[in-house]
Amino acid sequence: MVEPTPLVLVIEDDPPIRQFLRISLQAQSYRYIEAETARAGLLAATTQSPEVIILDLGLPDMDGVDLVRQIRSWSTMPVIVISARGKEQDKIIALDAGADDYLTKPFGIGELTARLRAALRRRASQSDTGEPIFVVGALRVDRATRSVSINQRPLHLTPNEYRLLAILVDHAGKVLTHRQLLKEVWGPQATEETHYLRVYINQLRQKLEAQPAQPRYLLTEPGVGYRLAVE
Repeated sequence: MVEPTPLVLVIEDDPPIRQFLRISLQAQSYRYIEAETARAGLLAATTQSPEVIILDLGLPDMDGVDLVRQIRSWSTMPVIVISARGKEQDKIIALDAGADDYLTKPFGIGELTARLRAALRRRASQSDTGEPIFVVGALRVDRATRSVSINQRPLHLTPNEYRLLAILVDHAGKVLTHRQLLKEVWGPQATEETHYLRVYINQLRQKLEAQPAQPRYLLTEPGVGYRLAVE
């Protein structure tokens, strides 16, 4: 029996953008449903069980950030925000509210589908009941033994380095804001201490990356946070 392709819910009030996404995603074999308002989108999310949501922030009946918070109150399904709001603070607010990713309009369909694949892989890994091992490229992280290797060479990480990497592994493919990472690793009292992150990300890159100045695994979202690559 052939497995059904992923179902994508698009919540967007702009008809041309909905048409563009419908044609583009269906051409790549995604199943597709759409909603023009937050209320209709929330109904579709609860009744149609999509694998991933693509969400515009500028909806007519509710701000998209508030909709993200509502979805996060009952579901962990990936949410990718698409918005004309391109300021760093807008991205941080949406990501802190629970969005998994953020693309600024206009965007290319190639970039969007790459983010879709990353979100779907992350969701699949969260539901996987196998061994807690994360592998991408030459990087291997074994959560059971707390061991990390690159090109089969064991790496020695400090406790904070490992804790930071483990958080990124848990959310691989997802943008994590500076505030989210600081809170998870150093606690809520450290959410403004962004220099901690710069130091530890640099240390991790020195150990993990063949070219730390051009990272393959630990990717920077300028002004927003970091993402662990999944491909």
